[in-house]
Amino acid sequence: MTQRLPASLTPLDVALAALLRGLEPLTVVELPLREALGCVTAELPPLKAYPPHDVAAADGWALRARDLVGASSYTPVPLTMPSVWVEAGDQMPNGCDCVIDADSVDETSPIAQVLTEAIPGQGVRRIGGDIADGFVVAGSSRFGPLDILLARAAGLEKMRVRRPRLGVVNVPSIKGEEVTVQLIQESARSAGAEVVYTEAASRDAACIAEALDAASCDLLVTVGGCGIGRTDATVVALAQRGEVVAHGIGLRPGRTSAIGRIGNTPVIAVSGSTDHALAAWWTLALPAVDRLSGRQPRRTAVLPLARKIASSVGIAEIALLGRNDDSWVPLALGDLPFEAIVSAQAWLMVPGSSEGFAAGTPVAAYMLCE
Repeated sequence: MTQRLPASLTPLDVALAALLRGLEPLTVVELPLREALGCVTAELPPLKAYPPHDVAAADGWALRARDLVGASSYTPVPLTMPSVWVEAGDQMPNGCDCVIDADSVDETSPIAQVLTEAIPGQGVRRIGGDIADGFVVAGSSRFGPLDILLARAAGLEKMRVRRPRLGVVNVPSIKGEEVTVQLIQESARSAGAEVVYTEAASRDAACIAEALDAASCDLLVTVGGCGIGRTDATVVALAQRGEVVAHGIGLRPGRTSAIGRIGNTPVIAVSGSTDHALAAWWTLALPAVDRLSGRQPRRTAVLPLARKIASSVGIAEIALLGRNDDSWVPLALGDLPFEAIVSAQAWLMVPGSSEGFAAGTPVAAYMLCE
């Protein structure tokens, strides 16, 4: 059986709605902080204050500011209480409310003298200065390196997250290339998904169908073999294992993409061509991963276009954008060469209902680096 595209393409918004139908955020799991990196967080109980008490912010002498009034190199003030040396991070001694550096105390005389004034809190990090008591970590956002810093400071060893299991099935390329499937795997991990990788033994429908193990994942993405070439059989294999909802999406690049289901698991078939796969990843797979993760809407940046974008009516097109001062500069539309992909700072979906955007039109583009 030879794969063929239908006479009319499925509009992108229709395909996406069908793909997301019935998808709900996954059950929350607890992971060690390192494993949780990149995942989408669930809300945590309020955190306790950090530091839990006043601590020295620098090395020096811990003193009481009111005892230092008027002190200078011309009018040294004898210390009426024993001076205490503290290191940065040490708990402040009782009765002390400032830290002054070593050179500000003269210890050459029998009675130590202070050579400078200070104000309460100088050289001190107050209780709750880093984390206020009762601070709530917002859920539904990506857990990044700085979030790990906050969690460790709060004494947490695990983080509550949602981490989809994304099955990636590679349909081997005739030329043996793996650039595209590697990109999809890396993009999935960056989105907070756990990747379960499988490679079909061959490009025929039977081998591909055998590799489509939907039971072990929340979302299945196949890479390669979804076109209309003589050796393409991924969509035929999907039909054998489950249901093909749509083959041929109104998306450029990415029109040979397909969506379907095996049981309750949604399946997305993307091309082995890198730009086609990337467009399908951004517009179909990533929204599904975000839905499963319970993630907040992704960040966009609104800037005017430096030049017009002329698009074809009836098909959604992907534009790659670079930023120049306070405007978006179109780098590529529809066909996305590697040079434009690696140079772009954002991407924009021009809907099929539009003929494009005039120069100066403010557009909301998705940032490629978050």
